[in-house]
Amino acid sequence: MKTPLNGCRACPRLARHLDCVRKTHPDYHARPVAAFGDERPQLLIVGLAPGMHGANRTGRPFTGDYAGILLYETLYRYGYANRPESVAADDGLVLERCRITNAVKCLPPQNKPQPDEVRCCNAYLKEELAALSHGAAILSLGSIAHQAVLIAFGLKRADYPFSHGARHALPSGHALFDSYHCSRYNTNTRRLTTQMFRDVFEAIRK
Repeated sequence: MKTPLNGCRACPRLARHLDCVRKTHPDYHARPVAAFGDERPQLLIVGLAPGMHGANRTGRPFTGDYAGILLYETLYRYGYANRPESVAADDGLVLERCRITNAVKCLPPQNKPQPDEVRCCNAYLKEELAALSHGAAILSLGSIAHQAVLIAFGLKRADYPFSHGARHALPSGHALFDSYHCSRYNTNTRRLTTQMFRDVFEAIRK
C-alpha cells in the first residue's frame, strides 16, 4: 500500500471526525482499523465500518460492541476462532482460515459512510481481495460491503444483486456470500436471526 493504513487521511470528513473523537475519547484507537485474522484465509468477511465504541475503541474489527457478539459466536461454532467472544485487541482471540475487514476502515459519522468514501477506501479492500487464494469465500455483511467487493473486482451491481443468503460465483474464482449485517438493530428486530446467520455459514462450509 502506498499510504500506511494508520496514516491514511484520504477522506477529509472521516479524518476530521476521528480528530474530534480523539479529543473526546483520548483512550480510544480512533484511527483506521486494519484487518484481523489469518494472513492466508479461506474466508474473508467484509463488514461496513468500525463502530464508535467497538472497533474504533479497541482497534480490532467487530471487537467490544454488540455487532461482534453473533459474529464471533458463529466463527467459534464453525471452527474459525479459538474462543466465542472478542472483547479487546489483546484478549488472546485467534482466527484460523478466516480474516475480517471493513469496506471503510475509519469510523463514519452516524455509522454512515458516503459513497465517495467507500470508493476512496476501496484500494485497501482491493489489495485484501487480491491476496486471497483461488476458491476462497468472501462474506459481505450488508449491501454496502457487498457493493464494495463488486467495486474492487470491477463488477456491475446489477449482475450480482445483494440478498441475504445469496451466493455469487465471481469471475475471479471466488464465491461471494451475502448476509444481513449482524448489527443490534437487525438482530433485535429479527431481520437477522441466529439461525439465518448460521445457515449462511453452512452454505460457506459446503
